[in-house]
Amino acid sequence: MMNSAVIDKLLLLFFHELQNYFTLAGRTFARIFRRPFYYREFATQFDKLGFSSLFICILTGLFSGMVMALQSLIQLKPFAATSYVGGMVAVTMIKELGPVLAALMVAGRVGSAITAELGTMVVTEQVDAMRVEGTDIIKRLVVPRLKAMLLALPLLTIVTDMISIFGGYIMSAGYNVNPIMYISGLPQFMVFQDLVEGVVKPAVFGAIIAITACYVGLNTRGGAAGVGAAAKKAVVLSSVLILICDFFIAKVFVVFRG
Repeated sequence: MMNSAVIDKLLLLFFHELQNYFTLAGRTFARIFRRPFYYREFATQFDKLGFSSLFICILTGLFSGMVMALQSLIQLKPFAATSYVGGMVAVTMIKELGPVLAALMVAGRVGSAITAELGTMVVTEQVDAMRVEGTDIIKRLVVPRLKAMLLALPLLTIVTDMISIFGGYIMSAGYNVNPIMYISGLPQFMVFQDLVEGVVKPAVFGAIIAITACYVGLNTRGGAAGVGAAAKKAVVLSSVLILICDFFIAKVFVVFRG
């Protein structure tokens, strides 16, 4: 009986948290196009969440592309098919690794920062003060961060993809693959739908990172120790949700492709 009661309590807690999460997401998306728009806050968040993550995304893309090219070259060289390495790197990075790696890097860097910032505002009662003044907390704190992530992460992913393709060529040049041969392999492996998938995924991942970080941050309890625990929780939860959603989005695109 005791085990059953514990399981029931855990299930109730899980579905309660799930309901609150989707409630916050719904209210946030419903307020995106409502005034006031807080342009200055959006610009500040875009700079903090986007430009500040540019270096780590470039570094991730460069070495991911080089590793992909190296592994592909090793597999293709015995078949004298090294000219296809460019297409293999491009289709792998643009469809899968680019969006996922960029999202995981941003979730680790940005998701924890958003959670820590909002969590600190909660434990120091700044959020309560805003509510007393009649400020819409979701409109003031969550919506600008969501907008910034919806714009920043697709752009960061595009940069990551481009740098990874360049990194793949750097590695391919050592195997006597000339630039024309490398570039000509790109359209042989890719279709327009792959490019669409490569942009839709980071947009969804950006929404996941922003909503998850804001939800965990606004529900922080326990002072300074609680802020640290909330930041860790937000990163882990965002990363898991990104990987789960990546599978389902890929499945949807496979179905549409037929």
